[in-house]
Amino acid sequence: MTSVIPPSSGLEDLPPGAEPGAVPPPASTRRTGWRAMLPSWTPKLAIGLGLVAAIALFGLIGPVFAGDPDTIRNIGLTAPGGEHWLGTTQTGQDVLDQLTHATRGSLQIGLLVGVMATALSAVFGVIGGYVGGVVDEVFSLFSNVMLVIPGLPLVIVISGFVPADQRGSWTIALVLALTGWASAARVLRAQTLSLRNRDYVAAARVAGEKPWRVICVEILPNLLPVLASQFVFAVIAAILSEAGLSFLGLGASNSSTLGTMLYFAQNGFALQRAAWWWFVPPGLIIAAFGCGLALINLSLDEIINPRLRRPGRRRGGRATSGSSRNHAVRSTVA
Repeated sequence: MTSVIPPSSGLEDLPPGAEPGAVPPPASTRRTGWRAMLPSWTPKLAIGLGLVAAIALFGLIGPVFAGDPDTIRNIGLTAPGGEHWLGTTQTGQDVLDQLTHATRGSLQIGLLVGVMATALSAVFGVIGGYVGGVVDEVFSLFSNVMLVIPGLPLVIVISGFVPADQRGSWTIALVLALTGWASAARVLRAQTLSLRNRDYVAAARVAGEKPWRVICVEILPNLLPVLASQFVFAVIAAILSEAGLSFLGLGASNSSTLGTMLYFAQNGFALQRAAWWWFVPPGLIIAAFGCGLALINLSLDEIINPRLRRPGRRRGGRATSGSSRNHAVRSTVA
């Protein structure tokens, strides 16, 4: 006699909303808790982290070993080689020494703008979206006004009115932060409006939790991927905007940045004199750092948008299902 155990349909192993023909993910690849808020390890994430880490270390540790970037020598526009690995400027200043200090200055401004812009967007987006009413209307109106104002022209006008001796790194960072938070606030407000109607938020309200605790404990943890993505985007925009302002002569006057290097290279006719070692390195640093942050931001988008998430790794080119291997046909011959 032969007895056959019918295979299960496997529908009980599928996630909610999945199609009946879909393959359920193995239990080992499911991410829960805080692990679900971390991006999956992908080649683009590895490349992005590598670029950002290398440039950050170069900007943080490089000035310790580099010489004085303001030292003037009688070897103007010397090609790379010998004691000067990246050559010299028109006045004999070492380009590598300038590059290390300029990278640190640009990273400092990008970090300041990222923190301030993210904080402003969280205040206007999260608090306004949760409180609602008149507060939400006022915050939304102010965000919409800031959103329709052209960012770069406003930054140029504000920087132009600030005297050159008072235009430091903090001033430039504050100007860039005040003009770059509105779009992120709109995104956070929309997410907060969706989260405040969830059951666990309603349960916290019924339990008598204070509004600030509901925001900090129940809502903000679910917005961490969005906040991280907005922070990365703010840093990218800040470094590019600062480089543009410095190239126009409206940057920080008391600090060296990658934009100021490009400004002095342009004033020294580096392109016309074929002194590529003067303007190419700072341009490459800006491009590489922006590329690295963009790759990290794409990895964070996989957390925010579930449609972009990659399925679990396949072994041997075929998808393996834990449920299909457990349901087998057993035959016993009496």
